Amino acid sequence: MRKLYVFDTTLRDGEQSLGITLNVHEKIEVAKQLVKLGVDVIEAGFPASSPGDLESVRTLARELKGVIVCGLSRAVEHDIDSCAESLREAEYPRIHTGIAVSPVHMAQKLKLSPDQVLEASVAAVKHAKKYVGDVEFYAEDAFRSELTFLAKVLEKVIEAGATVVNIPDTVGYATPWEYAEMVTYVMNHVGNIGRAVLSIHCHNDLGMATANSLAGIMAGAGQVEGTINGIGERAGNTSLEEVIMAIYTQRSRYGIDTGVNTREISATSRLVSRITGVPVPAHKAIVGSNAFMHASGIHQDGVLKERTTYEIINPEVVGVPKNRIVLSARSGRHAFRHRLLELGYNMEQERLETLYQGFLQLADQKGEIFDQDLHAFVGGSVSEENNISIKQISVTTAGASSATATITLELDGDTMTDAACGNGPVDAVIRAIDRLVGEPVTLEDYTLQSVSRGKEALGEATVKVRCDDGGLVVGRGISTDVIEASARAYVNALVKVKKMADQIDRPAGDIITDEVTVFTRQ
Repeated sequence: MRKLYVFDTTLRDGEQSLGITLNVHEKIEVAKQLVKLGVDVIEAGFPASSPGDLESVRTLARELKGVIVCGLSRAVEHDIDSCAESLREAEYPRIHTGIAVSPVHMAQKLKLSPDQVLEASVAAVKHAKKYVGDVEFYAEDAFRSELTFLAKVLEKVIEAGATVVNIPDTVGYATPWEYAEMVTYVMNHVGNIGRAVLSIHCHNDLGMATANSLAGIMAGAGQVEGTINGIGERAGNTSLEEVIMAIYTQRSRYGIDTGVNTREISATSRLVSRITGVPVPAHKAIVGSNAFMHASGIHQDGVLKERTTYEIINPEVVGVPKNRIVLSARSGRHAFRHRLLELGYNMEQERLETLYQGFLQLADQKGEIFDQDLHAFVGGSVSEENNISIKQISVTTAGASSATATITLELDGDTMTDAACGNGPVDAVIRAIDRLVGEPVTLEDYTLQSVSRGKEALGEATVKVRCDDGGLVVGRGISTDVIEASARAYVNALVKVKKMADQIDRPAGDIITDEVTVFTRQ
């Protein structure tokens, strides 16, 4: 079987599209899980976009082993220099540079002639080769380019030293047969294509990113690019878990091996959803909560008689285990640890003991603990060095739209109490926290959902706050009390904002501009 390289851009294309700012700890957590999943390349970010992104890529390059760490750049020397600087400590560094090649992009966005684009492409690859041996070139908006020009550009950049050439369907315009035709054309008309890996990068504007990627793979592409859960620009990127499992279920048809550990798919999906604050739809293929649920009586009857009648994938293959042990307040540490291991959580004894004590408190409240409870509980208890913690919350209401909240917080070791009125209990709680913390943020989004079963189901609150530099930060809180969950989510976001301010001295105005993001999004 031929090897298909899996290129994950969750931390670059996925993050930039959501407008959120993940801190370094969150990025490392996602990246290490991607290594466990078995991807070949992790695109860690766009170093030239900001000092913070450069430092994040640098940290990931230093921390990650056994995987190619990639940084994105435009076909601009300064961008490439920033990439090289951030990747200096990487075990396997790759610079991903490129430029748009479609008529509309060249004329309307770049204001360059085809000859100038060709010259810039070759110059960018040659400059990147001064720093690293592994250079990927992206021909942005390749699908809407003139194929003869596309082939010419690819041939020249391979000649200049590109080891991977990427032909994106940047705006999700292709159909599977058309995308396969483009890949076939490139394979047949780029004379030196055998010296490079052909990569595909599809967007989902018309709902065909996965289908287009599979068509490109069948036509000969050697690398597929995408994101976990399909997050990305506009309607998203190719969903890597869908491509991986489509190939897995029909290995003999594709004749391809990805090297991915499919049993880590579910855990990776949950982690990305938790950290980005983007929920996975229940009906989402492979990783949605309904992906292996059977409601129809006919389907249930068939599955009970023979699983394969209505299941083409064994849930355990993607890391969705069957519930074998009922957990309650009477469950011991061994049972607790065993269930966490089955769900993909492996942690040191000290951390496990802390979680177990919290688990017992939760079990006293709920009685029976379900898998959803454990996912929410373990994910929600990921500890940072919090300089803010909630000590007490008291809320009184006077009608549906009026409430007063009294909050006691521990701030940097000092216990402080304040109160505020608001349009409902959640608004009052947030206003009271603002009065105490005084962090200049704006609440942009707030969601609340049940994440488990039973009458004492856990409520999960997710907030997005905008910092004074324009970036978005996600906060998350879990509790059987939805007001407490909301407060925990808001405090979690403020902790991250404070840590970012302490760790990154970002000059005023040094944020990603619209001009930069237009050039870099594929």
